[in-house]
Amino acid sequence: MNLLTASKTLVLAFGLMLVSITSQAGQKDFGKYQVHWSVFPSTFLAPEVAQANNLQRSRGIGIVNISIMTEDEHGQIQPVSGQVEGQVSNDIQQVKFLAFRRIQEGDAVYFIAQYQYQSGDLMTFNVTARPSGHQEDLPVRFSHTLFND
Repeated sequence: MNLLTASKTLVLAFGLMLVSITSQAGQKDFGKYQVHWSVFPSTFLAPEVAQANNLQRSRGIGIVNISIMTEDEHGQIQPVSGQVEGQVSNDIQQVKFLAFRRIQEGDAVYFIAQYQYQSGDLMTFNVTARPSGHQEDLPVRFSHTLFND
């Protein structure tokens, strides 16, 4: 990884960490694995974070962040690599597929996708995660309503 890529990743990770405080988040337990998610308006990202990571920052654009986690032998929650795919639908059942991008910084692995929304619409996410080396999908379904700032 070159210095520019490393710094862009650090900036994105820091930005996502800050917005997680104000985002709508959840998790689902699958025994050995957990799937964590957060959803927030792209305007929560600082302009330099969005630009450094080629993310569109605009009213009506949301970001969904997915992480696959597992508990290690010491009881610590650790991120794992894998694949994530999904779709989002609004309250009148208009469906859009989510184009997740895998981001890795050191041991941290997460998957982000952007989607369009209308302020106040209930958005329903159907996401499937599959940890590397795991044969079964980990499906999660969650709904969130975002409002423009």
